[in-house]
Amino acid sequence: MKQSAFTLSLLATLLAPTLSQAATLDAVDKSFFPYAAGTPGDATVKPGATITKANVEAAKNALDPAIYQFVKDGWLEIKVGPTTSFDLNKNYVEATRANLNKAKLGAKTGELSGFVAGRPFPEEPDAKDARAGEKLAWNFKYGINWGDSAAVYPFYWKFRDMNSGKIERTLKMNFHFLNYKHRVSQAPAPEITPNPSNLFRGIYVKVLEPLDVKDTQLLIQRYDDDLKQDDANLYLGFQRRVRRLATGQITDAFLGTDLMIEDFEGYNGRITDMNWNYKGTANVLLPFYNHNELKLADDEKEADGYKFVAFGGKGGCFPNVTWQLRKAYIVESKPADANHPISKRVHYMDAQTGTMVRTMIFDRKGELWKTFTIGKSHPDFHLPKNKGSGVAIDDAFSMVDVQAKHCTTGQFKGQVDPALNPANLFTVQNMRGAN
Repeated sequence: MKQSAFTLSLLATLLAPTLSQAATLDAVDKSFFPYAAGTPGDATVKPGATITKANVEAAKNALDPAIYQFVKDGWLEIKVGPTTSFDLNKNYVEATRANLNKAKLGAKTGELSGFVAGRPFPEEPDAKDARAGEKLAWNFKYGINWGDSAAVYPFYWKFRDMNSGKIERTLKMNFHFLNYKHRVSQAPAPEITPNPSNLFRGIYVKVLEPLDVKDTQLLIQRYDDDLKQDDANLYLGFQRRVRRLATGQITDAFLGTDLMIEDFEGYNGRITDMNWNYKGTANVLLPFYNHNELKLADDEKEADGYKFVAFGGKGGCFPNVTWQLRKAYIVESKPADANHPISKRVHYMDAQTGTMVRTMIFDRKGELWKTFTIGKSHPDFHLPKNKGSGVAIDDAFSMVDVQAKHCTTGQFKGQVDPALNPANLFTVQNMRGAN
């Protein structure tokens, strides 16, 4: 009897975490509509306020450590805007409800079964759950960042010296994104066929200017099976040939910028390649805003009158946008490969949209190396074609190398437009013939 009681007790202990982690429909609502009952309040961080080095100590709890230090050092001032709901595409939310609790983690990182569509793990992360960080990483991978397809068309990258403010170089390019599977908002759904390789996502980049790198192209093909290595191919115009990138090259500086390919979108890699840890939940200021309500730049011209986000702060390295006090999950990712050039990233993942809008990157010695900021515009206050898309629009980025005092900034014209992203664009054959 004692042995039986012990066995039952042990079984109950083993099963308890699994049973307690099952999500409810109420959890889905709270995941997608965290501000339905009210927005975060902080007496020291109110809409309309500007946080400067003179008052930053009072706002310290609402800033991630790197942004706090930037403001304290006078590199940046933060303009606070009202917290608003960035409601995601309704089909994505409904897919989450319809497929609730179907996604299951495998025995090791990178294994997932039962996933159909929507947010795989909409329940609130539990600090007692050793794999809570991995679940948030899956939510990011299968999130609605750019939706089923979209393009940044065009996209300006500028290399800047932080000390002098000099713009050293400007690249103009187009970025394209396409989900092959788990589609919910664009035809065809739920997947594009044929898809013999069982790809989940494609990213295609083509450089338009300047002349010395014109027609450079990058194609990343990510498999639905996270254990399979991504296929990455690079076309260099002056060589006129496509070559496959070795795994390690995704952590090299991309075209001389301060970014690795792995840095794109906050993290552009496999779940398998990192060890993920949930470090807590906080209300912090994040760069969410309405594009059309900003004071915009005049440095790049578009025929339709579209204006890009302006930059300021030290060296012109920071987007001139308003920041909202928002609920965020803090997630740490450490490379599984000991030879990786970084020791870890600390991501601030916006709880509502599931996007990694603030990332701190640490070198192999554990010292802060770079910080990445992605500005997010509400789609209803952006291009007319983005209205109602339910996609938080990537609108600007800043990668600051705090050790080298250098940065790369990005100005987006993000377009949720399937016509810009035909499936044949995301092929090696296209790279060879696209010049």
